[in-house]
Amino acid sequence: MSSEAQENSSAQPEKKAAKASQKAPILRSSKADWTAVGVISAVCAIAVGGAFVTAPIHKAELTPAVESSVDTDPDTLSSIPSALSKSFSLPNTLVPGQTRAVSSKGLVVAHEGDTLTATNSAGDTVWTYQRRDADLCSLGTAWNKIVASYHTNVGCGDVVAIDAATGEYSDTRSARSSDEVVPISSNDRVGTVSTERIELWRSDLVRTVEYGDVDAKQEPNMQPHEDCAISSALTRTETLAVTESCPDSPTSTWLRIQEATPEDSRKPEITKEIEITDPGARLVAVGQEAAAVYLPTGTPRIVSYNFDGEQLSTTDVEPSQAIIDSASPFAPAIADLPHHMTWFDGERLYLFTPTELKVDHVLNNAVGTGIALDERLLVPTEEGIDVVNWSSGQTERTIPVDREGYTGPISLTLSGTVIIEQRGDTAVALKAD
Repeated sequence: MSSEAQENSSAQPEKKAAKASQKAPILRSSKADWTAVGVISAVCAIAVGGAFVTAPIHKAELTPAVESSVDTDPDTLSSIPSALSKSFSLPNTLVPGQTRAVSSKGLVVAHEGDTLTATNSAGDTVWTYQRRDADLCSLGTAWNKIVASYHTNVGCGDVVAIDAATGEYSDTRSARSSDEVVPISSNDRVGTVSTERIELWRSDLVRTVEYGDVDAKQEPNMQPHEDCAISSALTRTETLAVTESCPDSPTSTWLRIQEATPEDSRKPEITKEIEITDPGARLVAVGQEAAAVYLPTGTPRIVSYNFDGEQLSTTDVEPSQAIIDSASPFAPAIADLPHHMTWFDGERLYLFTPTELKVDHVLNNAVGTGIALDERLLVPTEEGIDVVNWSSGQTERTIPVDREGYTGPISLTLSGTVIIEQRGDTAVALKAD
């Protein structure tokens, strides 16, 4: 290689180094630079801290069960006690549309202020959930979970599901909902109902039904009756039954039977529409093949229809003050039992046959809904708890209960080895003696 070539070769690295040094100047560290860095860091810290403080999860506190108190297979009361006495009581403020205490996996879940408390049959607290930023809208149970919805800036659309036995988070969802709702549930679905819309959720809180007047529509023409006002709704297995009044038929009520799992949750699949010529008609029971509706106009009656729209039965009944005085949507006080669907109308308890939902028996002494136990129906009355033969409707005996002067409505819930009486805003646990 010539000396000129060697000189050029040795000069190239020096030129590259000089060029590189021009492209990447050394960073300065003046006082002004450090001040700017400090300001930017402070702004970022405030932004992150503000997001943490205002986030909903920051204002929710879940205290799950300790491992020693978790009972995934709790004992349950299996025989009818000869006597009952008070074991413990809990404050339990019911939300609109709720008439009895919520229980799952042997735990009664009570609501007071901003806290849900799960209590076992011995009266011990197992887990708690506190929500300081929002009021409780609805409370229900299915799939061995407790499902609660809260009112936030999206209405009653902030929902949490908690494993009933462990008190651990299971699922959450947040979506726009109505500001005032009542709960709707079955063994297969939980949701909310308002005059504007209905939502049903499956076990992971994914929405399966959206029906009514929907905000922020993603596509037009998905909802067939968004101008109607929903007056009642009930669900069972794969069926959703709805009554509503519509502006084009003001003297009628429409009973609409729908799929609980349509192909697209945003597009209802209505299988039958039944026009009832009574504007005050309300659902009081739904089964796997039929729905029962209370008609108040003229002589009050309960009429049942199958899902093909055929009338199966009609029974004249007494006026129901619960329906007369109710807000809309109406949330019936119901309890589904092995041999009957039941509805308490405020003064008496109706027992419906499971298939046709024909009125089978009327228990005039009842003061609320009951429970099934040991092939019998246990019904709260003014004297105590009646043991009723559900085949004949006859009372076999009465278990006296000292209610310490309370005389209002009572609904029963079986929770582990105790019977819970909901008395006003108090849940009272009765143990077998």
